[in-house]
Amino acid sequence: MKRPALLTSTALVAALAAAPAAAQVQLEWWHGLGGELGEMLEAVAESFNETQDEYRVNATYRGTYAETMTAAIAGFRAGQQPHIVQVFEVGTGTMMAAEGAIFPVYQLMEQHGREFDPDAYLEQVVSYYTDPEGNMLSFPFNSSTPIVYYNLDVFEAAGLDTENLPETWDELVEASRTIIEEGAAPCGFTTAWPSWVQLENFSAWHDLPLGTRANGFEGWDTELVFNNEHVARHWDNLYEWSQEGVFRWGGPGPGVDAAPAFYAGECAVFMNSSAGRAGVLANSDFEVGFGMLPYYDDIEGAPQNSIIGGATLWVFRGFTDEEYEGIAAFFEYVSDPEVQAQWHQDTGYLPITQAAWELSEEQGYYEENPGADISIQQMTLNEPTENSRGLRFGNFVQIRDVVSEEMEAVMTGAKSGQQAADEAVRRGNELLRAFEATVN
Repeated sequence: MKRPALLTSTALVAALAAAPAAAQVQLEWWHGLGGELGEMLEAVAESFNETQDEYRVNATYRGTYAETMTAAIAGFRAGQQPHIVQVFEVGTGTMMAAEGAIFPVYQLMEQHGREFDPDAYLEQVVSYYTDPEGNMLSFPFNSSTPIVYYNLDVFEAAGLDTENLPETWDELVEASRTIIEEGAAPCGFTTAWPSWVQLENFSAWHDLPLGTRANGFEGWDTELVFNNEHVARHWDNLYEWSQEGVFRWGGPGPGVDAAPAFYAGECAVFMNSSAGRAGVLANSDFEVGFGMLPYYDDIEGAPQNSIIGGATLWVFRGFTDEEYEGIAAFFEYVSDPEVQAQWHQDTGYLPITQAAWELSEEQGYYEENPGADISIQQMTLNEPTENSRGLRFGNFVQIRDVVSEEMEAVMTGAKSGQQAADEAVRRGNELLRAFEATVN
C-alpha cells in the first residue's frame, strides 16, 4: 500500500486555514403555522440566524397546532424531541402537566443570564402562561384574539354606514338582513373557529364562566359549566339565522369554508383571529373594515374583554447547556421591541410587549393602518375577571373537538342549543376527569 505523503508545515497551515469553522449549534423549532404566517415565522428564525454564527434555528412546519403538539410529545417519549415547540393556548394545561419534559422558560433565561422581564409583557398574555407563583413557563410568541372583518364595499352598496359598524348582535343581524334585501351579498356573516369564537370568547366577552375554579386556573378539579341559557340562546340564534340566510356556517374546527366565503364577497362579515389580518388583506380585492366582537346588550357585564389564542414556545428537556444557551439567545432576540413590533405589524398578532406596542404607535403604524389596534383595545377593554382571564383545562384540545361536534349538531337541526351545550359539558367533564387522573 502506498503511504500518503506527509504535509509540509506550509501545507498544514494552508489546510487548517481552509478548514471549516466550528459547526453551528443546530436548534430545532417545530411550529404549526402554515401559509403566509408560516413564511413570516420562518423569516424570524432566519433573521436571528443572520445576526450571529454560533447557533442556527431550523423552523419546521409540523402540521396543525394539535398535530405539532402531539408529534412533539411523541418525540419526547422516543427521545427525538425538538428543542422548541410552538403550542397553542389550549394545550397549556397538557404541557404544564408534563413537568419532567419541560424546561420552564423563567429558569432557562435566569440560568443563562439572558434578559427576560415578565413585567414587560401585556398582563393578559403573562397571566395565561404562568404557574400559581407567577413564573412564566413558556415563551410568549404569537398571541391573537378574534375580531370582526367587514367588507366595506358591500356595506356601502347596501346603503349602510361604513363609519359606524355594528356593535351588538341585533345590529349585526339587522345590517345583514339589509345587505341581503338590497342584493349586495347573499350572506350576512360567517365565523371561523366556532368553539374559540362562539363559545370561549363569547363567554369571556359576556363575563360568563366556562368552568369552575376560575376556568381551571385554580386547579385540575374544575368542571365545565357553560351550558347556561345565554350560550344555548346564542347557538339557537345562529341556527335560526342560518335558516334565514343571514348567517353561514363555515364548518366545525377551523371553519374551512368561512374565509373563502368572505374573500369571494359572498359573506359581508367574517369573525376570525386578529392574526388573520395578513391573509384577509392578501386575499381581498375590496376595502376591509375592522371591529370588535358583537355582544348581546341584555347580558349584564357585556362587553367585558376577549381572551387570547395563538401560541407560546415551550422548551424540552434533554439537551446540552450549549444548546440551551442558544435557545436563550434566540428568545432574547425575539423579545427585542423592533422584532416584536415588526412581527405584530406583518401578521396581526398582538404586540405582546408594552415596548412593541409603544414602538408601533411611535412609528405611526396604527394611524396609517386603521383597525390594526382593534385586537389590543378589545383585549384591554376592562380588567379581566375570573371568567375573562382565559382558560386552563386539561384535554382541552379534545374538548374543543367535542364542542365543535355539538355545535355542528345544532347547525344541522339535530339538537337544540341547550341539548348541545348540555351534552358538550357532560362529554367535556368526562375528559377533564380522565386528565385529572393522570396528574394526581
